[in-house]
Amino acid sequence: MKKIIHTNNAPKAVGPYSQAIEANGMLFVSGQIPIDPSTGQVVEGGIKEQTDRVLKNMEAILQEAGLTLGNVVKCTCLLSDMANFAAMNEVYATYFNQEPPARAAFGVVKLPLGVLVEIECIAVR
Repeated sequence: MKKIIHTNNAPKAVGPYSQAIEANGMLFVSGQIPIDPSTGQVVEGGIKEQTDRVLKNMEAILQEAGLTLGNVVKCTCLLSDMANFAAMNEVYATYFNQEPPARAAFGVVKLPLGVLVEIECIAVR
């Protein structure tokens, strides 16, 4: 059985998808982009500011499901420019500083709303 997870502390879905779905003790968090949920706008700044907002959004969704970043077992990071990888990684490391999850990072042609980074994750209870 699946359960839809939604919080107002993360941006509303910008398409036909849920913020997260829980099934069989696993939480699948949709790709988060750097939208500030209080304004509905992409945060100002560069890759560091955008990565920070993305991870705060992810953290809010996890919290709504009763989980933390410590429950995350896999992340997928999408970057509009791989030249931003080191700066993204610097911020990412502050959120996952102990027992970090498995991860993949990809350079893509374009991300929604012209953002620089999108991150999705899988967490377990």
